[in-house]
Amino acid sequence: MIAVAGGKGGSGKTTTALGLARALSRRGAPAVAADADWDLPNLARLASETADSDRASTTTVVEAVRGRGSVDPDRSAPTVLAAPDEPDSVAPEATFGALGDAVPDEAPTFLDCPAGASPDAAAPLRAADRSLLVTPLRRTALRDAAKTAAIARRLDCPPLGVVAVRATSVPEPVADLLGCPVLGRVPTAAPAPLSDPAVRSAYDVLARRLAGEYGAGRWRIA
Repeated sequence: MIAVAGGKGGSGKTTTALGLARALSRRGAPAVAADADWDLPNLARLASETADSDRASTTTVVEAVRGRGSVDPDRSAPTVLAAPDEPDSVAPEATFGALGDAVPDEAPTFLDCPAGASPDAAAPLRAADRSLLVTPLRRTALRDAAKTAAIARRLDCPPLGVVAVRATSVPEPVADLLGCPVLGRVPTAAPAPLSDPAVRSAYDVLARRLAGEYGAGRWRIA
C-alpha cells in the first residue's frame, strides 16, 4: 500500500489518490483507493461526482475488511472504499493493516491520508509500505510537506517521491528539500481537475513512473 500524504488540507491528496487509481486502471491494473481521512472524508464523494464507473457504491473500508463488502478489484475501474460511518468506534491502524492483508498483493492500493501530524495521520503511514508526498509549491506547503516526509520516514514508510500539484514547473531544490525525487507535476485545472485532459495525462505519466520504479514485479498491469 502507498500512503498519499501531505502537510495541509487541500493539498491535492484526495485528487491524487483517485487520479492515480484511475490512471493505473486505464493501464489494466486492479487498483484500489481507500479513504484514510475519517474526520474529513471526501474520496467516495469525489469519485461519485467525477465519474460513474468507479466501484465506490456504499462499501466502507471497515465493511470491506470485515467481509461484509468486497476487496476484489478488477481491471474495469478502480475500487473506491469510503470512510466508516462511525469512525470513533473503529481502530484505524488495525483497519488499514487488515486492508493490506485483504487486498491482493498485485493490486496497487492508495490510502488517502489525513493532513498534518496527528495520530490519525500516523495510522495509515504505519500500515502502508511506502508514501507519496503531494504538495503545492508554496513555501508554507513545502515546509509542511518536509515535516510529513520526516514523520513518514520515522514510521518506516519512506517517500517514493513527490507530486507537485497546480504547478507548471518544479524547481530542482524541491527534491533536495523533501529528500526524494519529483515523480510528476499536475497542472491547475478548476473546478473539476479529474475531468481535464491535461490532468488525466499528468496522472497517466505519474502512474507509468510509479509502475516502472515501484510496481514492477509487484503490480499486475496489462
